[in-house]
Amino acid sequence: MNIVLFHSTYGLRPGVRLAADRLRGAGHEVWTPDLFEGRTFETVEEGMAFKDRIGKDELLRRAVLAAAPYSERGLVYAGFSLGASVAQTLALGDEKARGLLLLHGTSDIAPNASVDDLPVQLHVAEPDPFETDDWLSAWYLQMGRAGADVEIYRYAGAGHVYTDPELPDYDEEAAEATWRVALGFLETL
Repeated sequence: MNIVLFHSTYGLRPGVRLAADRLRGAGHEVWTPDLFEGRTFETVEEGMAFKDRIGKDELLRRAVLAAAPYSERGLVYAGFSLGASVAQTLALGDEKARGLLLLHGTSDIAPNASVDDLPVQLHVAEPDPFETDDWLSAWYLQMGRAGADVEIYRYAGAGHVYTDPELPDYDEEAAEATWRVALGFLETL
């Protein structure tokens, strides 16, 4: 499978590269675009401030340019938190998308979004301050109306970006469970 994996608001840190290596080890081809052009951050607040300075439109422009050389192959879009939001936006706009793997995040859905049974898997902490229960319920219904085939996995007690071993939110048990399920999902695509 061809996967484009977008980083979180922390930037393209070693945890993203470790995740990409894990996916490559399972036989996938993976690209990890650096939407922050080399900048990384120690806190969510610093990363969000930088993202806000770049602006949503510029961030998406960078993501589209990064994915474009590979989109004809039929990509699986994946991402962590902010990167999941970016991945979702691109996947819903790419008729050749093969799947969408969301780790720790979702995004608004355009009212006219439409896909043909796009397989989507979301892994998120429970509770998660950025992905509340009410938000996830509404998101799930909207994705279904858009035509996506959605699975949601919740991890009680895990922190927001619980798959990155270098961040305070890291939860080894939840991270390993996430990767087992996610790798199985990718094998079905």
